[in-house]
Amino acid sequence: MSISHTLLGLLEGGPRHGYDLKRTFDIHFGPDRSLHYGQVYATMSRLLKNGLVEVDGVEAGDGPERKRYAITQAGVTDVEQWLTSPEKPEPYLQSVLYTKVVLALLTGRAADDLLDVQRAEHLRLMRELTRRKTSGDLADQLVCDHALFHLEADVRWLELTAARLDQLASEVCS
Repeated sequence: MSISHTLLGLLEGGPRHGYDLKRTFDIHFGPDRSLHYGQVYATMSRLLKNGLVEVDGVEAGDGPERKRYAITQAGVTDVEQWLTSPEKPEPYLQSVLYTKVVLALLTGRAADDLLDVQRAEHLRLMRELTRRKTSGDLADQLVCDHALFHLEADVRWLELTAARLDQLASEVCS
């Protein structure tokens, strides 16, 4: 996820303080990955330096001055380009799971045990996400569905690899 583009997009609704940006980000995108205030302000500093935001106002408070940020036209253009550009699909051609299976075979360890343990962990997480999905709002349901579809593909790969383990071992260890 591009934190800078997400914060820019949130600013399109109007000027905001850093703490407002963090709170809004956490509400919409952060149940599993909330932002730290330092990350928000470091990102806003970079966006300011790059001309994608500007300081819309400064308010004195009990502590440090509070800046209110607004998106510039260059920032709007940047968000538009980001939103209309497709994300590169991740083919996962060199996954950690594959590496572990091959290393287990090369070192004489039980690759089938590794696959069983990994399958159990995937299924545990799938059950957890399914429970979360049933009690969540639509946004949470969609996030859970995305994760579940990826986990389901991983489980299919784990099962296929287990079925081909003897063949893989003969190719890898020869």
